[in-house]
Amino acid sequence: MNGITDVFFDLDHTLWDFDRNSKLAFERIFQKHQINLRLEEFLNIYEPINFEYWKMYREERISKTDLRRGRFRDAFQPFGISFDDWEVDQLATDYIDELPKDNHLFNGAIELLNYLHNKYKLHIITNGFEEVQHLKLKNSKIENFFKTVTTSEEAGVKKPNPVIFNLALEKATTSPKKSIMIGDTFEADILGAEAVGMKTLFYNYRSDSVPEHYPIVDDIIEIRKFL
Repeated sequence: MNGITDVFFDLDHTLWDFDRNSKLAFERIFQKHQINLRLEEFLNIYEPINFEYWKMYREERISKTDLRRGRFRDAFQPFGISFDDWEVDQLATDYIDELPKDNHLFNGAIELLNYLHNKYKLHIITNGFEEVQHLKLKNSKIENFFKTVTTSEEAGVKKPNPVIFNLALEKATTSPKKSIMIGDTFEADILGAEAVGMKTLFYNYRSDSVPEHYPIVDDIIEIRKFL
C-alpha cells in the first residue's frame, strides 16, 4: 500500500453497524405501528431481501421508491401482512427517520479512525440516501474524521459506476494511484474502485467467497496491518 495519501470508506456495514442500528429502529417501528411479529423472525426474512433490493437499486433496475416499498412488502408477505401504498410509505418514512437515531459503530472503528487520521486524508463514498448518511456521520460523532463525503444521490449514479468514484477523487483533489477504497460489498466497492485504478481492501463482513488475490480483512481493526 505504498504511496497512499487518501483512504476512502464505505459507511454502512463497514464503519456503521447497520444491522444492529436497523434492528433497534425496527423495534420502535413495530411498537408504534402495533405490528405483532417476533422481530428476529422478521429480520431473518427482511435482511436478505433488503440486500437484494439494494443490489437492484445500485444496478439502476429499480427506483428509490421501489426500494423503499418493495423491501417492506416482500418481507411482510410471508407473515400474511400486506399494506396499501400510503401505509407502506409511512412505514418506510418512519424507518428512515428512526434509523439514524442509534449510531453503533463496529468495534474498533473509532480506534481505527484515530490511527488513520494522523496518517492519511479520510473520505466517505456511499450509496446510501443523502439525507440519512450525513445524519449517521453526525450522530455517530465521526463526521470530523472525513475531508469529503460523496453520496450516490449527489453523483447521480451508484457504486460501482465509475462516475461516483471519479467525483469523490475530484472532491478529494487526489488521484487513483494515491487512493484506496475500503468497503464490504465486493461488486460495488472493490470492483468499482479497481475499475478506476484505486487500490482496494475488502472488509468481508458477510464471509463472501472472493478471488484470493484481493486484499481482505475479516475484522475492521485488521485494516491497520495494511495501512
